[in-house]
Amino acid sequence: MSRKSKTPLDLDRLRRDIVFEDDLMGHHFVFHTTWGLFSPKGIDEGTRLLLRHMEVRPDERAIDLGCGYGPIGMAIARNAPEGHCLMVDKDFVAIDYANANLKRNHITNAEAILSDGLKQVPPQTFTLAATNLPAKTSKEHYYLFFHDIRERLEPGGRFYVVVISGLRRFIERAFVEVFGNHTKVKQGASYTVALAEKR
Repeated sequence: MSRKSKTPLDLDRLRRDIVFEDDLMGHHFVFHTTWGLFSPKGIDEGTRLLLRHMEVRPDERAIDLGCGYGPIGMAIARNAPEGHCLMVDKDFVAIDYANANLKRNHITNAEAILSDGLKQVPPQTFTLAATNLPAKTSKEHYYLFFHDIRERLEPGGRFYVVVISGLRRFIERAFVEVFGNHTKVKQGASYTVALAEKR
């Protein structure tokens, strides 16, 4: 008796961009993504929660840390027409897609660059920083990251994070240690948005 052959993968289809549209912070976007990037088939729950509860001023000088294919930074840029958003990621594929998404959405006040955290970011300061924190990293890495961000924020600058709710107590302690303050902006079923300010 012969075995049934498995259906062959449609490799050409898998190599094509994943394309979807969504509305974020009151603006419509078209996204192209690919397999291997975070949440390639749609905006993840954590990012969506962050964007619903983050305040963006018209003249922000912002940084989106770990930008992926760009949804957070693109939404910030659209809501800060007099400002600018620098988007960074350590994955060159993410940077390629983020810059292509900026172009196809006609966003001219943002750019994406390759950087491991803030290591390759040129000397400059920011009024706003935002990130969807990865859950699978060390607490030591978080602390280094938070200190680096604090150094780059202007006085009064704000740092928004969204994180799985299981880490919310750690984020509270770390923000108090590094920034001297912590605000729980919103706790959802699975994710929590937190804010620290440079005072």
